[in-house]
Amino acid sequence: MNALLFAAVLATANVPVAIGESISDFKLDDFSGKTHALSDYRDRSVVVIAFLGTECPLAKLYGPRLQEMSERYADRGVQFLGVNSNTQDTLAEISAYARKHQIDFPLLKDAGNRIADQLRAKRTPEVFVLDQDRSLRYWGRIDDQFGVGYVRDEPTGFPLRNAIDQLLEGREVEQPVAESVGCYIGRVREKVADSEVTYSNQIARILQKNCVECHRDGEIAPFTLNDYDSASAWADTIVEVVKDQRMPPWHANPEFGEFVNSRLMSEEEKKQLFDWAAAGAPEGDPAQQPEPLTFTDGWRLPRQPDQVVGMSSTPFEVAAEDTVDYQYFVVDPGFKEDKWVSAAEVIPGNRSVVHHAIVFIRPPGSIQKNGIGSWLSAYVPGQMSTALPPGQAMLIPAGSKFIFQMHYTPIGSAQQDLTKVGLVFADPAEVTHRALTLISINRKFEIPPHDPNFQANAWLENVPENATLRAIAPHMHLRGKSFRFVLHQDGEQKVLLDVPKYDFNWQHSYQFSEPLEIRDGMRIECVAHFDNSEGNPVNPDPSQPVRWGDQTWEEMVVAYFGVTIPRDDQKIEIRQEGQRDQTQNLQDAERNARRIMKRFDKNEDGMLSRNEVPKAMAVFAFSRFDADGDDRISFEEAREYALRSNKSANE
Repeated sequence: MNALLFAAVLATANVPVAIGESISDFKLDDFSGKTHALSDYRDRSVVVIAFLGTECPLAKLYGPRLQEMSERYADRGVQFLGVNSNTQDTLAEISAYARKHQIDFPLLKDAGNRIADQLRAKRTPEVFVLDQDRSLRYWGRIDDQFGVGYVRDEPTGFPLRNAIDQLLEGREVEQPVAESVGCYIGRVREKVADSEVTYSNQIARILQKNCVECHRDGEIAPFTLNDYDSASAWADTIVEVVKDQRMPPWHANPEFGEFVNSRLMSEEEKKQLFDWAAAGAPEGDPAQQPEPLTFTDGWRLPRQPDQVVGMSSTPFEVAAEDTVDYQYFVVDPGFKEDKWVSAAEVIPGNRSVVHHAIVFIRPPGSIQKNGIGSWLSAYVPGQMSTALPPGQAMLIPAGSKFIFQMHYTPIGSAQQDLTKVGLVFADPAEVTHRALTLISINRKFEIPPHDPNFQANAWLENVPENATLRAIAPHMHLRGKSFRFVLHQDGEQKVLLDVPKYDFNWQHSYQFSEPLEIRDGMRIECVAHFDNSEGNPVNPDPSQPVRWGDQTWEEMVVAYFGVTIPRDDQKIEIRQEGQRDQTQNLQDAERNARRIMKRFDKNEDGMLSRNEVPKAMAVFAFSRFDADGDDRISFEEAREYALRSNKSANE
């Protein structure tokens, strides 16, 4: 890399220290009290200093990977050192982090941020690679598999590994900078003494209103925000995620519609957060703090559930890292007669890994599968129960089954989950209105390779004129970009809901503050856009055309509409896809098998091995395809698996 180009890279990347700058010796204690000095490892030709935090999601995911690299390079003169500079992380928490992720290289506590300041480190995880002379030769990220809001099946770049290999071979590092992503290091901060905004007088209330529901012990959010010490340590990260509109998680355009479950933070609240962080996150007078919030650990239904249905008889094993594909569990609740449900709630068995869960109703005789059915209830962090007004209830026909759609987020250690749904039954004699889910689907689309803005439309038509629209839930997969819903009536158009930045990680149901009365002739247009380009960081493969399919590497155009109708005024059934004949099932199975083989058969030998398929599939689904147990999947086995799935879904 020439000098001018390298200078440009440094300027744009905001590299903490100059590449080639020598690092001064330092001494730090590990969590057991043993002192380690950089000079202790003078016999090592390469030293990797990794800044880590115990609660940062990316630091949890990359901890085991750093341990693997430490073991791989141990005999080649490479020393890994972990440094924790977070004010909020105690020695006990660092010790627990090491045990959980089985890390045996030294983890050092940088009290007062001395080493972080020397290296001008910003985030966790963030690595600095030093050569034999202890000059900086690489700074940045470990690889590009895990990022903010996305997880790739496999890394596409290995800057840390490449830097180590090139130094061991006596060469210059070809990519000395690969800017890191992750959480800001929680530094000791100089506070403005006379700041008008303090944690006690304003910030605590903002966090209680917008954040603490999820950012507390036992919930999926990665760190707590329910006291001053924890909140002040995360001030810079809070500012970043609020400015980027990643938090609070809400994706509806505020220009259109009002929603009872909105998570929008006001502009005044944002400004106060920003001013507080800029002032050094002062505490203020603790006497001004609000009373701590109390949360219900059990059911939040109007009463104890009449029936509880688990997603399975045994817990699901969640891998420590990598992508876990959507999991689907079909459960028979054992209804011998029709049931009216006035309230339902989904409770995760393990909130630390359950990102969201949706429970659908599959009526008897339907071949609907993998989540295409009537919406019963859902868990999204901070929003989990469905309670209908008096007189309204959902009808679950006798013989129906439940489909649990589970989205898991690995946290760096193996976990288990057994999610359940609780049901409150209504007295049929008191039901005046039936609540149900209508579905709009477009299956006939093909997204071209490299297309950054492909459009696919669907329509909801023939809605009963006495119906009332309560909620809309759009659904796409990893290439989903935006989703807009437009009401058409008498030649006029009105936007009901606009999701300009669709995020597959957050499956929101947008519940209208004022339900919409449906009049004769109303139609709702669903306009979906997809990004199949290289610019989409979660795109599985921009070089491939994409069609309808259940897996996340395929796509969907689906919209769920929560409506109510007078119980006896209209006879409407949940939209089903109908029975398919044997020929159609065989054609579908062969098409799916060809698609799978084409996508994953990298060596084109007509067979799939475990190292050719995504890791989640290799771990959780490979044996379901591999009928003969030879550790390979043939086209015939893929086709037979698809046929078995269709048969199971129709039972």
